[in-house]
Amino acid sequence: MTRIVVVGPASWNRMVVLDALPDPVPHMEFARDWFDALGGTSAGKSLHLHALGREVVLDALVGDDEAGGRIRAALARAGVAVRTRPASRSEQHLNLMTPAGARLSLYLATPEPLGRTPSPLDDADLAVLDLAPRAVDLLPEARERGVPVWTDLHDYDGESAFHRPFLESAEVVFMNADRTDDPWALLARCLAAGPRLAVCTLGAEGAIALDGDGVRWATPAVPADVVDTNGAGDAFFAGFLDAHLAGAGVGEALGAGARQAVLALASRQLHPVLAD
Repeated sequence: MTRIVVVGPASWNRMVVLDALPDPVPHMEFARDWFDALGGTSAGKSLHLHALGREVVLDALVGDDEAGGRIRAALARAGVAVRTRPASRSEQHLNLMTPAGARLSLYLATPEPLGRTPSPLDDADLAVLDLAPRAVDLLPEARERGVPVWTDLHDYDGESAFHRPFLESAEVVFMNADRTDDPWALLARCLAAGPRLAVCTLGAEGAIALDGDGVRWATPAVPADVVDTNGAGDAFFAGFLDAHLAGAGVGEALGAGARQAVLALASRQLHPVLAD
């Protein structure tokens, strides 16, 4: 079986649900709800890949602090194999959410690595390198080793210089349409940088993909009773990757991603396995 190594963030988040995101003026708000939860795009992908039966290892910076203990406990409860690398502190966010899914994410703490550690790619057949300084440094090594790279560009606008090394190194790239009015044009620009396939999620409108031959693919969203939108894109990524590794074509993999996203949408945790 393909051994997948996911390198990137795992965080401990406080989620605060508001009627609307606050206006930038001094005032008071009453929260509709709040709760603490495991977060981080790499943690989300790893949870769903593990639940799908894939051999996956999450490689993340986690501090020796209270938040780090909660991160480790949540991942252990889900059965996810994790290599926690020593860090100055654990990543923590305060996420302001609305019932419609709008989000303002405040980074309360970001980790810095402590010392040198073995390469995460030593035992990887495929690497998911999420947007982070650590992952940028691994891109040349992945090319040298011949390890295929998949990456999630999130709200890429087609211009960001930080995203460019990922585009030039990845075999497959994912993104959402939050910062474009023309997702097909954005996908074409991404393919011009080197990937063989580019995928864009469109929220309630489903998802699209463009391959290296210029073939367009699309799938509708799967109906869902939306509880929380956090982690839906990571679930989609995992469902698509799982189907691809099983031999599915692009259209079938898009459908698998849409079905997997429903699991995240229907839970206020990254995956229902973490629900109380």
